Amino acid sequence: MRKLIVAAFISLDGVIQAPGGPEEDPSGEFRFGGWIVPYADEAFGQAIQDLFSQPFELLLGRRTYDIFAAYWPLVSADSNSRAIADLFNSMPKYVATHRSDTLDWNNSHALEGNFAEAIRVLKHQGGAHLLTQGSGDMVRQLLAAGLVDELRLMIFPIVLGRGKRLFGDNAQASAFTLANSTSTPGGVLITRYVRSGDVRTGTFEEVE
Repeated sequence: MRKLIVAAFISLDGVIQAPGGPEEDPSGEFRFGGWIVPYADEAFGQAIQDLFSQPFELLLGRRTYDIFAAYWPLVSADSNSRAIADLFNSMPKYVATHRSDTLDWNNSHALEGNFAEAIRVLKHQGGAHLLTQGSGDMVRQLLAAGLVDELRLMIFPIVLGRGKRLFGDNAQASAFTLANSTSTPGGVLITRYVRSGDVRTGTFEEVE
C-alpha cells in the first residue's frame, strides 16, 4: 500500500495560509501572504528538491489545484522552476472537487463519491506515494480520518497570530516518530514525521 504524505510550510503557531505570496489566499483579511519568501535560501531550495526527488503523485484540494493549474503549465523553458513544472505537468493529479468537468490540467482526475473512501482506494492501488501540497481544508479532512502516514513539515521561526491552520480540533489522535530533521541558516526546521500508532499516556509518580 502506498503512503499518503502531507507536506506543508508552517509557522510556529500552526498557520499554513498563503505562504508563497500576497495574492495566494487573502481570505479572512490575512495580511502576511508570502511569509516564507525571506527564508528562501540555498538550503531551503535544496529541501524542496529533496522533497520532489522521489516518485510521487499529487493529491490536491480544489483551490490549490486551480492555483497550480494557472501557473505550472505556463512556466517558461528558461525558468529556474522548469524542472518542477515538467514534473507537475506530467504526473497524475487527484483532486477533491465537485466540478470534475473543469479539470483541464494534463493528467488530472477527480475523486468521486465519499472522500475518505476514495483516498483509501487510492492508497491501496499500486504506484508512487501520494503527496499533498497546500490544500488546507482537504488536509484537515485527511487528518480527521486518520489517513496521513507522514508529515513533511518545514517549520518557520515566526508567529503569525491568525490565519488558516494545519491542524483542526477534529484531527485523529495519533503518535508520530521524528524520522529526521535539519535546519537552514535562516532557522527553518525541515522535518519528517512518520506515523507510529496510537497516543500513549502516563503519569509521573511522586518521588519521596
